[in-house]
Amino acid sequence: MAKVTRKVVEDAGIDVDELVDLLVANAAAELTTFYYYTILRVNLIGHKGEGIKSIAEDARIEDRNHFEALVPRIYELGGELPRNMKDFHDVSGCPPAYLPDNSIDADDILKVLVEAERCAVRQYTKICQMTAGKDPRTYDLAKAILHEEIQHESWFAEFLGEGPSGHFERQGDTSPFVSKFLE
Repeated sequence: MAKVTRKVVEDAGIDVDELVDLLVANAAAELTTFYYYTILRVNLIGHKGEGIKSIAEDARIEDRNHFEALVPRIYELGGELPRNMKDFHDVSGCPPAYLPDNSIDADDILKVLVEAERCAVRQYTKICQMTAGKDPRTYDLAKAILHEEIQHESWFAEFLGEGPSGHFERQGDTSPFVSKFLE
């Protein structure tokens, strides 16, 4: 744990234990979403499903990257991940992105994907609001993840016919906003 880091964040008026709980909940959401998106992506079949598959893959890989980027900050602030994966799953800040009953209907899968992203947008907005002007490192990390989660939501919402997203499929590397936290 970086003791000075934790103290500076506390002195800025942030309840560090609450922040760490939020970060752990989001890390759990990211890792479990990576897992569930693997299952969802496999079931994106047929003409419509194949068109969504590469975007679902980008979101899946970026969620894994979000998990990897969150872990160091959790430990820097004196937190830790649960020792048991089932416990970790159950503290997730978002509900599981389970495969819908009609497991080959691309629209049903899209609804699961977009709702997972909407939950993530709410979670990272909360962390940004909590840390803005008080904890620049956590704020910068949460804001970077938020940028990518908003893009994911936009991609999936566009496929559901909710309007144009204004975003394009990733060209090159994934995680354009979060990649600096992975080095």
